Amino acid sequence: MQKIIILDFGSQTTQLIGRRVRELDTFCEILPYNKYPEDDSDVIGVILSGSPLSVYADDAFHVDLGKIRGRLPILGICYGAQYMSHIYGGKVESAGTREYGRQNLAYVDTTCPLFKGFDAHSQVWMSHGDSITRIPEGAHVVASTETVENAAYYIPGEKPIFGTQFHPEVFHSLQGTLLLKNFVVDVCGSKQEWSADAFVETTVRELREQIGSDRVILGLSGGVDSSVVAVLLNKAIGEQLTCIFVDHGMLRKNEFEDVMRDYECLGLNVIGVDASERFLSDLAGVTEPEKKRKIIGRDFVEVFNDEARKITDAKWLAQGTIYPDRIESLNITGKVIKSHHNVGGLPEEMHLQLCEPLKWLFKDEVRRVGRSMGMPEHLITRHPFPGPGLAVRILGDITREKVRVLQDADDIFIRGLREYKVRLSGEEARAVLAAGVPADMQNGEIEVSLYDQIWQAGAILLSEVRSVGVMGDERTYENPVALRAVTSSDAMTADWAHLPYDFMAKVSNDIINKVKGVNRVCYDISSKPPATIEWE
Repeated sequence: MQKIIILDFGSQTTQLIGRRVRELDTFCEILPYNKYPEDDSDVIGVILSGSPLSVYADDAFHVDLGKIRGRLPILGICYGAQYMSHIYGGKVESAGTREYGRQNLAYVDTTCPLFKGFDAHSQVWMSHGDSITRIPEGAHVVASTETVENAAYYIPGEKPIFGTQFHPEVFHSLQGTLLLKNFVVDVCGSKQEWSADAFVETTVRELREQIGSDRVILGLSGGVDSSVVAVLLNKAIGEQLTCIFVDHGMLRKNEFEDVMRDYECLGLNVIGVDASERFLSDLAGVTEPEKKRKIIGRDFVEVFNDEARKITDAKWLAQGTIYPDRIESLNITGKVIKSHHNVGGLPEEMHLQLCEPLKWLFKDEVRRVGRSMGMPEHLITRHPFPGPGLAVRILGDITREKVRVLQDADDIFIRGLREYKVRLSGEEARAVLAAGVPADMQNGEIEVSLYDQIWQAGAILLSEVRSVGVMGDERTYENPVALRAVTSSDAMTADWAHLPYDFMAKVSNDIINKVKGVNRVCYDISSKPPATIEWE
């Protein structure tokens, strides 16, 4: 299969480049800058990502492009463009002040293959502290802004080289997708064969060949990834799949029953295990966040193991691991920066082989695959939910009553987000549509729910805090609830969602009036970093 290689120099938007390439129905693989494959016979082009480093610094990342230049087209973005300028006879210097934010092109050469079809003053997004003050030997300037003369350059040839100081992968570069299409499709010659339908057809065939007549166990969470894996495996091997869904007592309101009903409608063979008493008993009196997580993780593995042992002829363990899980496991310096929380710890004597059919997909692609297989939209668009559930949204010790209070408050918040409709246009509309949310554009606008605009949302019970209130003619001394809603593309960074005031007023009023034990509602307006999405 044709593919684009993206060499990662540490940019926070490297995954976004990958997603944009995949949106062009072209397979791509993100690799550390120094891990270019020995066999690149299926590679049609190379993209060099941005980086927080300076190309002239002592700790700068260096890559030998000798094997690539002249054989494959190359596109350098930000650091990638600066690096090629640095090694090919140009010059990169500090810009004095960081150039960050929206800029408009003052000059663009639309005869350059990279800028075919561009508007004269197209908006782009800059994010760099260095500037290319002299372009590489043999290069031509093909784009400038009022403040950045060498915003993009072009080295012609049978396998050309392009460099852009701006980031075409972000939504604020309004014709960034066109630029990437010009490179991936027109310059590199992608046949655009990578699609959700093609993935389903190919993966079902491969799963049948891989698994044969063996039995597979899958731990379900109710989330998008594990649900799509379940439907995909069910499509491939049917009754050979056994799914296990564990209720640890800290799911959302009615979630265990709702998810079991959904899975039954999908025709899945699911074992539902209510282990809430065990989890809540083991968590009694525990207030330290990390200890809570470890207890839940340990109990989950033990409960899952107990059920898995009953399936004596199982040969495979399926997991909903997706591509960002694997990319985020190690950064380019080799240090662990995030570990994913799929089922682990199965006894060695079970000798189960691992099956991860979504391991090459981004989250938005997982959703497209789900839609391709006809899954219900409410399962596909479900927000991420932490493995420990509401336990990491209750500050302090966990009790069944506290879980009840938080479930009720959270339910009002989430249902409100689903019911409140907004009309979007411009960048906001493009962002929602790019995330795969089904919506019809009419007169340049789309109508979606607040829920569809948001990456993740939920309520937090501040059970160690009591606040004074007045209800009726009496003073109250009860707990506050904090609401959290963030926008993001991959959860690596996130910003707080700017929810409408009238919506916030109604949700606050409903929670205080309908949830016994709550007399105050706050809204978390912290971004990530420095704050995390979850409170614990």
